Amino acid sequence: MLEFLIKRYFVSVALLLVTYGCAQAEIYRWVDKSRMMHYGDIPEVEAISVERIKFRDIPEAEYAYLPYETRLAMQKFPVTLYLASNCNEPCQQARDLLIKRGIPFAEKNLVTKDDIDAFKLESGGDTVPMLKMGKSWLKYFEAEQWNSELDIAGYPKLAPYRPQAPTATLQSIQ
Repeated sequence: MLEFLIKRYFVSVALLLVTYGCAQAEIYRWVDKSRMMHYGDIPEVEAISVERIKFRDIPEAEYAYLPYETRLAMQKFPVTLYLASNCNEPCQQARDLLIKRGIPFAEKNLVTKDDIDAFKLESGGDTVPMLKMGKSWLKYFEAEQWNSELDIAGYPKLAPYRPQAPTATLQSIQ
């Protein structure tokens, strides 16, 4: 009986190690020569385009304390606030609205010409503040419109906590 339990233990440990390795595997999306899209852990050598897929299944540790509805909205519709140094009051009002509602957000300051050009290309606009929520862009700060869109995305109307405003640009536009 003891021998059976020891074997069972080692089999369980081996299965856990294999499962852990699979959980850490990378997933790719690629297009082949015939323009068919494929998904897998090893892209074809002759693929036309290859993209590594990033999963946001598990919230980062810093967001683990958020209510479920906020984490769900954050996964489906991540929020990024775009600002510029010459945008004073409207940008501050936009930031204050997000902080007051307790919306987890990234802040991107458009500083260089490359940042601005990439922003214009991606957003289709050149005004700030601008909010990117999921794949949607909210141009011009209008509190009523932004609140309505945040409500639709599933963010709570009243924040159970008050996040700190980002003190610096989190990352530049790539």
